[in-house]
Amino acid sequence: GIVYNVAVVTGDIRGAGTNSKIHVILHGSKGLKNSGKIFLEGGEFERARTDLFNVEIAALLSPLSRVSIGHDNCGVSSGWFCEKVVVYCPFTGIEQTFPCGKWLDEDEGDGLIERELYEMVSLRQRRLKKSPWSLWIWTSDIKNAGTDATIFFQVYGEKGKSDEMKLDNNSDNFETGQTDKFMIELPDLGTFYKLRIWHEKRNPFAGWHLNKVTLLKTLTKEKYSFNCGRWLDINEDDNEIVRELPAEGSLVTEVMPVIKYRVTVCTGTVSGSGTDANVFVCLIGDQGDTGERVLYNCINTVNKFEKGNADEFFVEAVTLKQVRRVRIGHDGKGGSSGWYLAKVIVREEGQPESEAVEFPCYRWLDKNEDDGQIVRELVPAGESAMLKNVSYHISVKTGDIPGASSDSKVFIKLYGEKADSSKEPLLVSDNDLGNYFERGRVDEFTLDMMDIGKINRILIGHDNVGLRSGWFLASVQITVPVQGRQYMFPCNRWLDKDEADGRVEVEVYPSEIVPIEKLINYEVSVVTGDVRAAGTNAKVFMQIYGETGKTELIILENRSNNFERGATDIFKREAADVGKIYKIRIGHDGTGIGDGWFLESVTIKRLATKKTESDKKKKKKSEEEEEEQTKVEEEMDVYTFVAHRWLARDEGDKELVVELVPEGESELEGFSKGCLGHLGQEFHKLTLLSRNKIFLKADCAGIFWATCFHENTYEVRVLTGTVGGAGTDANVYLSIYGVGRGDTGERQLRRSNNLNKFEKGQVDVFTVKAIDLGELKKLRIRHDNSGASPSWYLERVEIVDLKESITYYFPCQRWLAVEEDDGQIVRELVPVDEAFVKKDSENDGQSLATLGLEQKAKSTTYTVKVKTGDKKNAGTDANVFITLYGSKDDTGIVSLKASKINKNKFERGKVDEFTVESVDLGDLKKIKIGHDNKGNSNGWFLEWVEIDAPSLGQCLKFPCGRWLDKSEDDGAIERIIFPAELQTKEYIPFVPYEITVYTSDIFGAGTDADVFVVLYGSDGICTQQKSLCLNKREQRMYFERNSVNQFIVEV
Repeated sequence: GIVYNVAVVTGDIRGAGTNSKIHVILHGSKGLKNSGKIFLEGGEFERARTDLFNVEIAALLSPLSRVSIGHDNCGVSSGWFCEKVVVYCPFTGIEQTFPCGKWLDEDEGDGLIERELYEMVSLRQRRLKKSPWSLWIWTSDIKNAGTDATIFFQVYGEKGKSDEMKLDNNSDNFETGQTDKFMIELPDLGTFYKLRIWHEKRNPFAGWHLNKVTLLKTLTKEKYSFNCGRWLDINEDDNEIVRELPAEGSLVTEVMPVIKYRVTVCTGTVSGSGTDANVFVCLIGDQGDTGERVLYNCINTVNKFEKGNADEFFVEAVTLKQVRRVRIGHDGKGGSSGWYLAKVIVREEGQPESEAVEFPCYRWLDKNEDDGQIVRELVPAGESAMLKNVSYHISVKTGDIPGASSDSKVFIKLYGEKADSSKEPLLVSDNDLGNYFERGRVDEFTLDMMDIGKINRILIGHDNVGLRSGWFLASVQITVPVQGRQYMFPCNRWLDKDEADGRVEVEVYPSEIVPIEKLINYEVSVVTGDVRAAGTNAKVFMQIYGETGKTELIILENRSNNFERGATDIFKREAADVGKIYKIRIGHDGTGIGDGWFLESVTIKRLATKKTESDKKKKKKSEEEEEEQTKVEEEMDVYTFVAHRWLARDEGDKELVVELVPEGESELEGFSKGCLGHLGQEFHKLTLLSRNKIFLKADCAGIFWATCFHENTYEVRVLTGTVGGAGTDANVYLSIYGVGRGDTGERQLRRSNNLNKFEKGQVDVFTVKAIDLGELKKLRIRHDNSGASPSWYLERVEIVDLKESITYYFPCQRWLAVEEDDGQIVRELVPVDEAFVKKDSENDGQSLATLGLEQKAKSTTYTVKVKTGDKKNAGTDANVFITLYGSKDDTGIVSLKASKINKNKFERGKVDEFTVESVDLGDLKKIKIGHDNKGNSNGWFLEWVEIDAPSLGQCLKFPCGRWLDKSEDDGAIERIIFPAELQTKEYIPFVPYEITVYTSDIFGAGTDADVFVVLYGSDGICTQQKSLCLNKREQRMYFERNSVNQFIVEV
């Protein structure tokens, strides 16, 4: 027959439960067939509980048209409040929900005790189809063959493998000489080729002698048999309690051989390498895998996994053909569970040593070292596991209802199109909240494993152990940057023996799959020099520049103590694909004691994919053929950067940041040597203009690369204005941008020719070393608003390119101050012609004004509105900062200091407005917003951010609706937010106008009022009303008797 899973939910209101006998009738889709009256025996039907029944019917009725449910009205409290009935038919994979929400009671409502329920189609779910199978297990007829252990099994077919299934051992199952029959459901796995069967009891009396296993498909009578005839006993045979059995029978063309794999596990020689935890291994091949095998019976040593050991084990399995991967890990138990694994060697027993495959690791499996993972997937020597494996970032949100927290161990399993993961215990979280799975919090985990393709569904649950074992799971979010996808799995249910249906694990299907920015894996190895005091504890960062752009700032840190003298530290980082790499910048922030660092070298590896397609016109073909036509070859690009220098305030050139170019391996360097050989001499005489022309020609791209590769020194002159209070005590930071050649990153202007920097009317000279930027297009200069008097009036910046001896002038003539002008403490400046800067007497005012207008036209002004949520303690006193990321560039960190609306910023339920100016960002892609966690009440609930760019004619909304608080949500105090496409507003872009106002020279001519302007066009179209002054202080300053005031407004 066909099995239906019927879940009956009793409502959560007083007196909802019943003692009556409940019956259902399932009606087929045509309404012709039905199941007849089925009595649901053994249910409790108590308030707020869910009762599960498996009903077997001869006919296939799914999808059902309706369900009749009723009771016989017997017993003391016969009235019943039925919430809903959910029917799932594994054979069709359809789950239907029939809401009721009414009393079945003679004394309540309409007095009916039987009702017809109709499906709410919007709740229908399609799941994996499963077919019913009969499983027979024959225990041998020899002395002590029976067992009281719980038996588990798993079936493998050519299309995949089933889940691990548990066969409950009631008192009378698996006895000597007995045959036990079970009804199970299996998905379509194609032709079976093996079955694994095992138990988990390692005590002397749990041994079991299994004769054979048969599987029969109920509907089509397909039959497989699996012969065993061996012990699963720790004291018999080879002392193993797991067996793999090849499939036999009429459907099997070739019976697979069973092979012994000799697995050698080499523990490293680092101090503290050994472990006492239980280690398991899983071999993954071209045909299936061995499942997780605990490495218990060692052939050659008594004390396993000690420092420097090479421990040998046998793993017996149906042939895997070629072994491609080794998954190895431990359970983290025992005092010193951390383990430094050197490598694993696998060979088939009976094959020569030369056939052995080596799987190097050379990493910690330790919660407190490296990335904190205690399970790793290894690939053969010569491939990089870091680059090949995909990181799955999993955010698990616990519900915000009483009693939602759990102390149980949580596990997750991912099912993908290509493969499934194993059940992964979530033991080590990335955001370390101390106590996991607490009410209303989000825990983040990373699983690093092979690419399983697009995720279809997940299984999540817990072991139900501990004082507060029940758990209310709100949702799971899985982000896979390498695939460029983010999956949402809503759950909102109890996983608790004593709540709802009593289940502690649940399958969840994704509600939506959102495309996100696609990243690639980089493997970064950093070698610290072997000189005295070479190591550092400062925060090390790096940025990679390639021909298609640059990555964001990458922080190099993990749980280990990195950058010690003579050490090599390896990091896996996901970042944007920047194409061929031409330079990196690496440095540290100079914090900590003895922060000076001697950097020897940096190596960056990445996988580059080369697609080779046949040029034939493609006719419609099956997908497989299509795939064959596009062959993807992956090859590893390796870039080496040699520094061999100090990054310290008291050594060498006293810089903390350095830019490096790759060594001679890459084609680029070959290019530059080739080009510069015969071009070098004439080339340096070419003027800027012709360099640009060359740069634009495709066939001379090599020259652009060639000249790129030399360090250049820039002399930076900073002129502070002569206005009252112009000087600053804050720290000043500068970034210089070239045309199409990257930038210098942010450099602090520390070592000036003057002892006291940035004083009124002063010129400070700094040197910045960087890989040649070519022609300069803009610079960004900011200060951190620290010190006694941070406000700063910047006259201009001049930059001398010492190699080309060209001077660039960047006029500013504005305040960088919270209290002055528009409140910004960062400015982006563009270079102008020398004539603007060298003042002539007659056209003085004129040129400056045009200059202001030109600069306004080149830059984009963004109005940033920030809404704080209307929740208790939502406001913050911390310093908030924002970064806008465009398709071409980002704004760097911008402090939101001067709100145009509220004196007290970021208060509960309020909207604050700020100005951010930037040059040439391109389309806004995302923003990063956060705070520094300073001040008394520093937690912040951010509702949304709105960014309006009048000159682009678009207004974007970035919804957040989350806490930025160490003690709420996931504990993060900065978030990356993407725009909500549906809430984007487009309008006619604004244009900058320069407006000059002349006030008359008569008594009382001036005003302090708010002066505004409206412009009218020839067709009677007018602009919005626009105030000329930004604030009260400006109203007092301008429009005085006999004054001329200039304003630049966008309307």
